[in-house]
Amino acid sequence: MKIGTAPKITAGAIGIVALANRGKVRDLYDLGEQLLIISTDRISAFDVVLPNGIPYKGQILTGLSEFWFDYTKSIVDNHIITTDVSQYPDALQTDAEVLEGRSMLVRKANRIDIECVVRGYIAGSAWSEYKQDGTVCGEKLPAGLVESERLPELIFTPSTKAEQGEHDENISIAEMEEAIGKDLSEKIIQTSFALFEAASEHAEKAGIILCDTKFEFGQIDGQLILIDEVFTPDSSRFWPKDEYKPGSSPRSFDKQYVRDYLSDIGWNKEPPAPELPAEVIRQTSEKYLEAYRLIVGRELL
Repeated sequence: MKIGTAPKITAGAIGIVALANRGKVRDLYDLGEQLLIISTDRISAFDVVLPNGIPYKGQILTGLSEFWFDYTKSIVDNHIITTDVSQYPDALQTDAEVLEGRSMLVRKANRIDIECVVRGYIAGSAWSEYKQDGTVCGEKLPAGLVESERLPELIFTPSTKAEQGEHDENISIAEMEEAIGKDLSEKIIQTSFALFEAASEHAEKAGIILCDTKFEFGQIDGQLILIDEVFTPDSSRFWPKDEYKPGSSPRSFDKQYVRDYLSDIGWNKEPPAPELPAEVIRQTSEKYLEAYRLIVGRELL
């Protein structure tokens, strides 16, 4: 598969609409009661935006999120209105070519500033902590687990929602309850588990293991809704089911490949981030495209 260069968004405005917020990966434009979310090709690792983009990444994140928002809407409502650019407001039509395939028109919600992480297997930073302390995000786990092992039950590990240039910080469920209330916390946790279980079932049928993922939620008129992105290679750790073996670090369809490269070269995880080699960029793009193909059931390109 030849990996080309996807369209780039370089201006600070789309049509006559000014940029409202630039996240690590997404650009947000405020349209009053609605938001325009553009998924760029930017990639972050260890909460730092890297200097290189990943071709087609924006389209993949948008396409997968649209698929999963529709797949999980019976579990919890979400913010998506449409990804059909022809249905966007007139002010955006001059940039339709740039917006096509990598943008979503969504309802504006009051964001709940908690990263909601669900883990079904022990890997990544969770495995590193467990090896040292026998805990994950400070919570004690059973002794004797091996790398990538399936956990006895799903665990929920919240963190703060960091802005660009800042680091997420793990917090306890008690701290989450103190910040947003016990009832809302409980609802978020149970909804997160239900989402994870539904997505895991579909992913396994597609030959993918969903190791862990993170969600963001908001509220509209007091109703909990799912926002941002969902079950993408940016927000989730995906493994090929036929290669899974506890006690090893499986090949992944997500940005763990980039994290591993950056760790191998000894980067200190502080900005500025190093340039990615062309081969790392190419392979990362191919991994994202493969995840899209397996989950959605068709090629993106």
